[in-house]
Amino acid sequence: MSGALKRRVTQLQNEPTCPTSLAKSDADKRKGCAVRGLTPGAAAGGCAFDGAMITLQPVVDALHLIHGPIACLGNSWDNRHSGTTGPTLYRRGFTTDMSELDVIHGGEKRLWKALKQAIARHQPPAVFVYQTCVPGLIGDDIVAVCKEATERLGTPCIPVEAPGFIGSKNLGNKLAGQVLLDHVIGTREPDPELDPAGPTDVNLIAEYNVAGELAHVTPLFDALGIKLRTALTGDARFHRLQTAHHAKVNMVLCSHALFHVARHMEQRWGIPWFEGSFYGMAAIGHSLRHFARLLAEQGADPTLPARAEALIAEREAATKAALAPYMARIRGKKALLYTGGHKSWSVVSALQELGLEVIRTSVRKATETDKGRALELLDDDEDRLAGAIPNPELYRILKEGEADIMLSGGRSQFVALKAAAPWLDINQERHHTYAGYDGLITLARELDKALNSPVFPAARAAAPWDDDGNLLPEMGEPA
Repeated sequence: MSGALKRRVTQLQNEPTCPTSLAKSDADKRKGCAVRGLTPGAAAGGCAFDGAMITLQPVVDALHLIHGPIACLGNSWDNRHSGTTGPTLYRRGFTTDMSELDVIHGGEKRLWKALKQAIARHQPPAVFVYQTCVPGLIGDDIVAVCKEATERLGTPCIPVEAPGFIGSKNLGNKLAGQVLLDHVIGTREPDPELDPAGPTDVNLIAEYNVAGELAHVTPLFDALGIKLRTALTGDARFHRLQTAHHAKVNMVLCSHALFHVARHMEQRWGIPWFEGSFYGMAAIGHSLRHFARLLAEQGADPTLPARAEALIAEREAATKAALAPYMARIRGKKALLYTGGHKSWSVVSALQELGLEVIRTSVRKATETDKGRALELLDDDEDRLAGAIPNPELYRILKEGEADIMLSGGRSQFVALKAAAPWLDINQERHHTYAGYDGLITLARELDKALNSPVFPAARAAAPWDDDGNLLPEMGEPA
């Protein structure tokens, strides 16, 4: 790891507005947070490269070039199911496909040739170049190559120095956010005719448009006259990211990943920010009210807060009516939420609104603020907050009926299948949209389908031969 990268990692691990950092002594603050090393051969859960890529890949019109062996591209490409309303270049995988000879002679020339070829063929507005472990270990200087390519080819080539061996996926998220601050945001002014800046421009930070969730959020903004300048980075266009500094308000969805981006944007451009979510009616109302109030305070339409209240009341009434048939069948069921980050509390709120009891929620990758919100929703019962739950314990909870359903990521689904218990994907690999009012209805429908499926009672029932051990009781002994 280069000296510059080491300093950048240390700075990212010392967040001055983080409640955990504020509670530290001055000496501990200077040390920053300890970077948890990865176990060779056990990359499940993601490395720094993976975290950086899933943060930046949703920039849909950019070209994303992986500098490294082809496996780094193939093993983790497009694993977040980020949707697009236009360009699809981000779904195409590009790699330098380093070989053993490149390890011996260096891969910088191969990277240069790949950039020339990719830019000539696809004419992207920008190229993100991702450093992986192999070129990081042999010392390839992607910063120098990207600088030279930008000057000679006329297309911004942006180095993303996040080789997997330096830390976890969350560190990669933060490094990607720093890349946006250093190389993208503030590098362009809005077009006064095609894309003028306005008094109601907002950004959504750490929103990745998973399964196309923005389609349930932007209509709410449109109804209030709020303009989404860009999400960071779901369905983002590169030129809109460059002008993100003209937003009037930022909302952070996953503070553990891109907390520092909002703080730096406030310091550099004076953009106020708050944390919010679009999972569940209470969270949606909270977010819309904050946007309306902050925008009105900065000179937008003073009737905006009142119009926000009217919209919230109208949509909540319609949503409750649509939810009634589902809630009649799922109310009172017990759920185990095994996820992390902001979903450790925001999804709890949504489940409670649907009438489910959350027996436990995992607070992995959650900030202290996230944990506090989860604790408040769970009646201050700390026993209902969990970190990493071992698979045998997950199996016991489901097998013994402590929980009727588990909501988690794909890696845990097999525990539920073994316990013959319902399971619902709540993490980034999902194919259903749960954000917004319409997303809450979708969540209720999927919960109803899982909880009331006839498959699980049949799977848990005794087999016909369990009583007497005779597999085919209607047949006599063979002659």
